[in-house]
Amino acid sequence: MPCVISSPSTDSGKTTLSLLISCWAFSKGIKIQTFKVGPDYLDQQQLSSIGQPICRNLDIFLSGEEWVQESFLKHSSKYEFSLIEGAMGLFDGLGATTYSSTANVAKILHTPVIFIVNARGQVASLLATVRGFRNFDSELSIAGIIFNNVNSDRHKKLIGEVFKNEEIEILGFLPSDAKITLNKANLGLISPLDSGKEIDVEYFASFAERNLDLLSLSKFLISPQKKIFHSIGLDDFKTIKSKPIAIAEDKIFHFQYPDTKEFFSEIGIPLIPWSIYDDEEIPNEVSSLIIPGGFPEKYADHISNSRKSLNSLRKFRKNGFIYAECGGMMILGDFIEDENGNNHQMSGILPFRSKKSKLSVGYRYIEGLKDTPIIKQNQLIRGHEFHYWEIENNLSEYDFKKAEHQNKLSSPWKIKSWETEYKNEGVFDKRLHASWIHLHFPSSPEVSKNFIDATQIGYSKDS
Repeated sequence: MPCVISSPSTDSGKTTLSLLISCWAFSKGIKIQTFKVGPDYLDQQQLSSIGQPICRNLDIFLSGEEWVQESFLKHSSKYEFSLIEGAMGLFDGLGATTYSSTANVAKILHTPVIFIVNARGQVASLLATVRGFRNFDSELSIAGIIFNNVNSDRHKKLIGEVFKNEEIEILGFLPSDAKITLNKANLGLISPLDSGKEIDVEYFASFAERNLDLLSLSKFLISPQKKIFHSIGLDDFKTIKSKPIAIAEDKIFHFQYPDTKEFFSEIGIPLIPWSIYDDEEIPNEVSSLIIPGGFPEKYADHISNSRKSLNSLRKFRKNGFIYAECGGMMILGDFIEDENGNNHQMSGILPFRSKKSKLSVGYRYIEGLKDTPIIKQNQLIRGHEFHYWEIENNLSEYDFKKAEHQNKLSSPWKIKSWETEYKNEGVFDKRLHASWIHLHFPSSPEVSKNFIDATQIGYSKDS
């Protein structure tokens, strides 16, 4: 059975270890299906960048246990090997709970855990850490352990002595090495689309062979043979004649789950990529536009000078339907203020300015305030928020009036975290939905149906 790679905390080397294993498998001509626990886009992109099958997200909060189980079986059973990279610490989930944690995923999938622990400055204390995690939940199996930042034979020997009577396999000791260190930024790892730096697959594979017990580790990578799963009934979504949807897709905007694009393709809705970075116009044949999250603040000057794209977006606003998440929403405003305090002009579709603020991150409970293109009144759904930027105006109370747009906009929903009260968020009208919230369409049939109605039949040019 494939393993879940986890650790006591974030920044312990989970992604590096997952990449080492994936690169080694690639060097041997072995396909390995990787998964990432949680809503993370950036680790998922790293694991998808080395010639292996696209990494998949497994998120119990967003998608539910059944969808997570089915997605895991559907994709892992296609290949000889598979592994799951955890998120944060093993038991860290929603708020102060273990719900939707890496441990939660491991338990519903009945997979063992391979623990990677930062050993720098520790020997006997490592045993206390590992024992504490193993005893915390008797239903969970921590079957193997790998120690990170072990830079001498003496350190390795001492750790081996401490663990000699423990019923746990030591599967490797990883020394510090700048060549396998992954670059980071505010939101986590730097996207391979943004950094321009490719993983040195050959070096990672060689490093893995030198420092991991790959023969023993391989038994924790064997994909399940079970191929029985029940996907969402796609026939419920198929339309007789599907209108294409454009999706912003380049080094600026790339926070998108691969399952979402596949979902639209499977129900017969063509997706056409649109690049603001390359200053492209929105294709004439599309009736709707998706602008996912990304890093518009990093490319604000470049976007401001992409005049064809911005003019095309303003024109499209009059007759098309726009769905924008997080960074995608920011380019609908008047300006983005960069980290140096410089304002860069955006599309001006909505009168607000985006500027740097404190981090807003976490899962969100969502309740519809009225019937909208995405959510219906009183409907309950779930989403995720992760950004450092804020908008200056309170969109839920601002009556947007402009010559090209005379409709009143308001908030489509109210949101809360596990510890806060509800607050109104986002903005919508019949041809627009913009919000900080990221959604997972394939696992939410109600939201998908609302969205498809809006993009295909519900909001025509004369509505």
